[in-house]
Amino acid sequence: MARIAGVNIPTGKRVPIALTYIHGIGPNAAEQICSAVGIDLTRRVNELSDAEILSVREHIDANFTVEGDLRREVQMNIKSMMDMGSYRGLRHRRNLPVRGQRTHTNARTRKGPAKAIAGKKK
Repeated sequence: MARIAGVNIPTGKRVPIALTYIHGIGPNAAEQICSAVGIDLTRRVNELSDAEILSVREHIDANFTVEGDLRREVQMNIKSMMDMGSYRGLRHRRNLPVRGQRTHTNARTRKGPAKAIAGKKK
């Protein structure tokens, strides 16, 4: 099992698909990594040699912020928005949608399960 950036990527999948299992690498970045390292997009992870896996690992370390560092950076950005009192920070603090979604209906993912209100009629 190939281990890149602290993540065990699946061995039976194509390389660009398997790289998207790393937090911070999407489909576009995965294809860019493969072309930069010189790996064919149709090859599978279990077909890669140790040298190729090492080159992918080194390329990701040199050019991308992934996994723990990225999560830490995002959390610090959210915390700074909350501390400065920006609108987005207030929305984060109140656990409401941050990017302009409506809250009259929907928003149950952020707000949690609906709370019953006694005596309310439709």
